[in-house]
Amino acid sequence: MNSLVNGKREWPYELQVGVRYLRAARAGRDDGFISFIAGVAMLGIALGVAALIVVLSVMNGFQKEVRERMLSVIAHVQVAEANGQALPDWRATAALLQRQPEVTALAPFVAVQALLGRGDELQPALLRGIDIEAEAKVSDLAARLHDEVLAKLQPGANQVVLGSELARKLAVKPGQRVTLVLPDARRPGGTPRLLPLTVAATFEAGHYEYDSTMALMRLDDARTLLGLSGPSGLQLRLADRDRAGEVGWRLAGELPPGLIVSDWTRTNRQWFESVQIQKRMLFLILALIVAVAAFNLVSMLVMTVTDKRADIAILRTLGATPRSVMGIFVVQGAASGVIGTLAGLLLGLLLAFNIGRIVPAIEALLGTTLLPANIYLIDHMPSDPRLSDIVPIVVISLLLSFVATLYPSWRASRVEPAQALRHE
Repeated sequence: MNSLVNGKREWPYELQVGVRYLRAARAGRDDGFISFIAGVAMLGIALGVAALIVVLSVMNGFQKEVRERMLSVIAHVQVAEANGQALPDWRATAALLQRQPEVTALAPFVAVQALLGRGDELQPALLRGIDIEAEAKVSDLAARLHDEVLAKLQPGANQVVLGSELARKLAVKPGQRVTLVLPDARRPGGTPRLLPLTVAATFEAGHYEYDSTMALMRLDDARTLLGLSGPSGLQLRLADRDRAGEVGWRLAGELPPGLIVSDWTRTNRQWFESVQIQKRMLFLILALIVAVAAFNLVSMLVMTVTDKRADIAILRTLGATPRSVMGIFVVQGAASGVIGTLAGLLLGLLLAFNIGRIVPAIEALLGTTLLPANIYLIDHMPSDPRLSDIVPIVVISLLLSFVATLYPSWRASRVEPAQALRHE
């Protein structure tokens, strides 16, 4: 406990001596190798903590960025006919869905997997027929493209709007024609149907998967091409997208049989689950790095205890208890862990908040692209530091640092004064 001496508050001598030993090691006044080990231990903890913060922030940012771009294109909930045909009574189904309190907007659509070709080039595509006005209320992408891009689709003109990557692969520009290749639904295995389409415009969703495969048409034109009497599905926008799974399960029980209800969490479940698994594994691997760095403190403290045996013996003869001696070295080791953790926290946050500027600078310096969009879905390094990640990292680092001090400190408390002074 701290006490008052000559009117001044004095901290416990265990704390004072422990901090003095740490300062001596940092200033190089002790054995040089001990100082080196102490520096390596703090540096290792700092780098491990910083790496954990940066990696988890980038993983969070990547997941958030891709999710936002996905949700700008896909609906929160989708209701479709099981075999891809037109909904039997889509207006009645739409009326039932619109009565749901969670549903804020609804849009009909048709969708088919097809091939688009130009010259000798063929590319797989997802052809979607949309109601432009209704789609703008459901999809953020359609709302953004409504006035300048989708408005170029003229009724009855068999025009199509292509994703930018798909248009690039086909080497096609607005005003030029592409060929839609569809299987013959009436004769499976028969000769595919070839239908000419005119490219009205191109768009960029910011998500490689959609930019490289999606083609949009007016709903009525797509129905006519596919020979459908009505839309094959309905897209729903919810007031709270995080409740999409709950709403989807409830709607599946209320709608007629033969209709498939899918929400955005199930549509992309494998991707989201894989990201979570990667995040957990990276946390475990980097936490082990922090653990190794923290246990460097063991080496530093063991050598310090050996070097300070005479000091320990003198303190014991002056009345210091084994518990007090143990406290001195716990303070020294824990203080090293605190310094390393705080340094890693500051470095990690500095890098995490500036990763968007650091990565382009590295790319410019190396003349390469670290994040090809066709592999990583996005072309820049996002970052989203979260308190829910940072707090556990700091707590784990401090706990490991504290645990690493226990054995050397216990050994210091077991030093016998007579034996230690005999060798001096």
